[in-house]
Amino acid sequence: MQVKMILTTVAVASVLTVGPAFAQATPPPQTPPAQNPPAQPPPTQPPTTQPPTTQPPTTQPPATQKPATPPPAPQPPKPFPEGAKVGFVDLQVIASNSVEGKAATAKLDEYRKKKNGEIAEKNKQAQALQAKLQQGGNVLNEQARAQAEKDLQKMQRELQALQEDANQELQDMTAQLQSQFQERLNPIIEQVATEKNLHAVFSVRDSGIIWAYSGIDISAEVIKRFDAAPKTAPKK
Repeated sequence: MQVKMILTTVAVASVLTVGPAFAQATPPPQTPPAQNPPAQPPPTQPPTTQPPTTQPPTTQPPATQKPATPPPAPQPPKPFPEGAKVGFVDLQVIASNSVEGKAATAKLDEYRKKKNGEIAEKNKQAQALQAKLQQGGNVLNEQARAQAEKDLQKMQRELQALQEDANQELQDMTAQLQSQFQERLNPIIEQVATEKNLHAVFSVRDSGIIWAYSGIDISAEVIKRFDAAPKTAPKK
């Protein structure tokens, strides 16, 4: 008898995330006000000081540290109960420990690092121009100052556009990788569930389950099959 499968399809957003926002743009420059020479204070007599009395430092005995408690030994997985008709998977565990999930996360991290470098370099240029304006004070003539401020505003607009484009591209890449990951993972879950003659497989983090016997967790077996499965080109 053919058993009808019920598979939960949830995007793996908990692991393949967009990540923190990119670096912020340099704030607009503040034109320094004209400075007047400071008023000279009236001469004052230096106060008479008494030499401080020295006290021998008090020493505390070194505190004895308790030895660190060793982490508990990992428990062996519980056996899958005979006759069980439901199981569950932890998509975050699968994404964090499978070869496919690690590769997707590394791809996102590499892109984020590259864009952060580009934004940091652009921001450095804007900060240098802003410092030139602030340190110039009244040295720059009106025409030179106006041109420098115009150049800085243009650079800041370019920096903001670079940040927005990078965030959008990262979101698009994340969505694409999530879709490809789920597309390749679902057949593996179905394969394992079919072999165990299950009626349903739930995503434990998204199904509202309060408690479940850990023996019906098929995540480890799914990861093993997922890593061993041949890589297929994603559908377009």
